[in-house]
Amino acid sequence: MTKLSKKQETRKRIINAASQCFRSHGYAGIGVDGIAKEAGVTSGAFYAHLGSKDGAFEAALSVGLDEVIAAIPEFQLQHGKQWIVAFSDYYLGQAHRDNLSCGCAMTTLSPEVVRTKPEFHAIYEEKMIDIVELMAKGFDGVSHEECLSRGWAVLAVLIGGLTMVRAVGSIKTADLIAISIKNSAINIAGKIK
Repeated sequence: MTKLSKKQETRKRIINAASQCFRSHGYAGIGVDGIAKEAGVTSGAFYAHLGSKDGAFEAALSVGLDEVIAAIPEFQLQHGKQWIVAFSDYYLGQAHRDNLSCGCAMTTLSPEVVRTKPEFHAIYEEKMIDIVELMAKGFDGVSHEECLSRGWAVLAVLIGGLTMVRAVGSIKTADLIAISIKNSAINIAGKIK
């Protein structure tokens, strides 16, 4: 492994650790030392790669939302007209809802962005617009604006629904919420291309 590729691999490991830590513990719930430990590096190495806790959060936010940007076209390609059903099943499924650290950044990091700097709001907004644009391409509608509107509504229902599912104590209630949210998301999405 070359020195450059080792450096890139270390940076990637730190960003992945930051992403998992912020998703699991929130911005205030984890510090630089905790992220560095999770990544298997020193705090000095953390600072050399990301500069600050804010730098780590920015990278984690971007990477997390880029995961969704990559996933939407894959669901559309693999599942055709049933893509929103498959996406909702995955999004509200037991494995995804039980795994905060590797779960969707839209659900875990949205509340964190609310409490951060305006620069993070701008990153979040840009990436979420990209996500909704991708979703809109998978909907049939009278106009592009209508498809975008449905995309925002589906995301809001899924993100809020997953938050509720994770917050309740019983699996029975969680499953009831999940199926209700899935049905609502599918109804909002309407006809699929």
